Amino acid sequence: MSMLIGNIHGKKVVRAIYKALFIGGGQAAIYTPVDTSTLINSQFRDVVAKGMIVTGRVGYSANYAIYVHDPKVVQKFRLARAKKEFLKLGFDEPIDQIDKAVADEMKL
Repeated sequence: MSMLIGNIHGKKVVRAIYKALFIGGGQAAIYTPVDTSTLINSQFRDVVAKGMIVTGRVGYSANYAIYVHDPKVVQKFRLARAKKEFLKLGFDEPIDQIDKAVADEMKL
């Protein structure tokens, strides 16, 4: 019985993290500057479970993503909705939605 409960709880945790990544990554995609679409198409989501610790991350595999994200690097964007620190803002702004999604998923 203990293994079954642990397995169900583990699946809920992974689903909750994926929901959080989907919400934050989606918002980040809205703010991501688009020139040739290389950056936006390089977005990835990853969930890793190591023992009792489950972590998720959203990132960009394009090698120049860090420079576009950095607020100290001055750039002009073609899209009006594009913002510096697009990944950070993507998770900061919808934090209430993320919290609700995680709480809803973790309910028994």
